Amino acid sequence: MNVLITGADGFAGTWLARELLGAGHRVGGTTLREGVPADTLLSASERAAIEWRRMELGDPEQIRRALAPHPGQPWDGIVHLAGIAWSRDAADHPGQTQDINVRGTARVIAAAAVLRRDGIADPVVINASSAEVYGMGQGQRARSELDPPAPLSPYAVSKLEAEQEADQVAAQSGLHLIHARLFPHIGPGQRPVFVVPALLGRLREARNSGAAEIPTGDLSPVRDFLDVRDVASAYRSLLERGAAPGVYNVASGIGRTLQSVFDRLAELVGARARARYDAGLGRPWDLPHLVGDAAKLRQATGWSPRLSFEQTLTDLVHAEAH
Repeated sequence: MNVLITGADGFAGTWLARELLGAGHRVGGTTLREGVPADTLLSASERAAIEWRRMELGDPEQIRRALAPHPGQPWDGIVHLAGIAWSRDAADHPGQTQDINVRGTARVIAAAAVLRRDGIADPVVINASSAEVYGMGQGQRARSELDPPAPLSPYAVSKLEAEQEADQVAAQSGLHLIHARLFPHIGPGQRPVFVVPALLGRLREARNSGAAEIPTGDLSPVRDFLDVRDVASAYRSLLERGAAPGVYNVASGIGRTLQSVFDRLAELVGARARARYDAGLGRPWDLPHLVGDAAKLRQATGWSPRLSFEQTLTDLVHAEAH
């Protein structure tokens, strides 16, 4: 397959590029910068194997050029990962979030639809959405694709609106569009603004300084954490197995409290500090329970997570130590 990844130099994009290259696929990747990005987890040979294209989601002409395939090498798949991924960024910059996550996604989907209309390519397009679109849900039941969306945060609202904008384009053009609703994913290379690497960083500092307490947000919420490498394999399965258009949860189905994650990280790091709640680190839109049902994805593709949560945390601790 010939696959274009938008945001291929980001966290999930890096691991997806590696997954696809390892399976023998050709990979194109967009980046905000000119040339080959150097600050990724990809090896030099992996970076060299990707055809890099500059693209900003606010520039329709740049998007058109980035999505234009070489003659005789049409895109079989386009995986749209580029965008604002941190909920606090989205809350602090709502206008920019609307332009990048909502209108930017619509521009990418529209450019893909033009490729189909003009007979240049007819790709499967996967839009990376978020499980946060489900909102509070109903108690502690795992969320399914049939649950009505009820987003609470600016980030979640932007991801649902992006789905809706993309659906309109796909309905008019016949584009094969899939929304992958991702539950929280972690792993080597994730920025420390996200909760698990942030906790890991604070635990390391406490171990080194001898601090008895660590400031944290609320650690009672339950989350369904996936390894980013399993997320990458889910994307590949959706591309390779001919999954029908629609929405697919990408989830493990297993919930863990953030407190349990904190405790296990402390053991792995060798820190004895306790968590101390700091209201300044809380989020008003935090969901108390977010666990997913990925039965639809399993039935369509045969995908299931390969890596245990223990392995994920161990690899994360080891990677951050180097």
